[in-house]
Amino acid sequence: MDIKLSDRLAGQVAIVTGAGGGIGREHARLLAAHGAKVVVNDIGVRKSADAHSVVQEIKESGGEAVASTDSATWSGAEAIVNQALETYGRLDILVNNAMVGHYCDLWDEAESQYDATMDVNLKGYFALVRHAAVPMAEQGSGAIVNTSSASGYGHPAHSSYSTAKEGVVGLTRAVAAELGRFGVRCNAIRPQASGQSGADYAVTTAKWTKLISLGMHPRTVSVLPRMLADPELSPPRKISPLVVWLCTEAAANINGRTFEVWGNTICLLSEPEPLRTLTSDHDWDLDQLDALAPTVLAADLENRFTLLDHPDLRVFTRD
Repeated sequence: MDIKLSDRLAGQVAIVTGAGGGIGREHARLLAAHGAKVVVNDIGVRKSADAHSVVQEIKESGGEAVASTDSATWSGAEAIVNQALETYGRLDILVNNAMVGHYCDLWDEAESQYDATMDVNLKGYFALVRHAAVPMAEQGSGAIVNTSSASGYGHPAHSSYSTAKEGVVGLTRAVAAELGRFGVRCNAIRPQASGQSGADYAVTTAKWTKLISLGMHPRTVSVLPRMLADPELSPPRKISPLVVWLCTEAAANINGRTFEVWGNTICLLSEPEPLRTLTSDHDWDLDQLDALAPTVLAADLENRFTLLDHPDLRVFTRD
């Protein structure tokens, strides 16, 4: 991306966490290409992730950016927001994209692993929003995009990450409901992209490949093999147009919603609604539930996770 694309975001200031590489890098570059001044945040732990190199790319393309190497956690969130305010005088856009994740059987997960996952993927997102909320609410405008994941639908061997990323959706709805009155919008994406993380995924999760294919959401499972087989089907750059668009005035009516995005496909996801309702004019007891719930509430439900047709996966072992 070597040219300025538009002035849609001219005069606006954006923070993108986890922007030293991958999807976050593409977010930062596209925001800058549309006129935003960007705080490129990354602590540089991931392979080839470097906030300073992304800043250099943006500057060489005629944009404005500054590097931030504070941790996108509770301890570093205030410093990241303050850097934007001190450098550019305002804050209009926050893209929470930083992530930490690991794979293991849930019974083997250490508390330190769980805490590290929450600290970045959920607690860190909350902390960034917490500090960004003040300048955004005071100026009467702002756009926040939080990065959830299809893992939130349920991902074997990735339970703490799934927990955090589904928590991000709840956070997004709460922020939208609380800050919408001040002109601040908050939406979430569930992206899937190829690239280095996709290649690493196939290797790292090899032990659980079969379980993942049977246990994850069918739509997600169908996309992953195609992405891994053809990296150009869904490179990280294809995620960013939606994210940047959600930060523009064209999306002023969108708040508290969640989108799937991969390749050239964007899905607006439904919000939770009751499927069936069972009511009574007296307190329920178990006998009454036995009589009615199986037909009224659960007639077509099935436990698809027993895996009765896969006895090899039903043998409990520990390494």
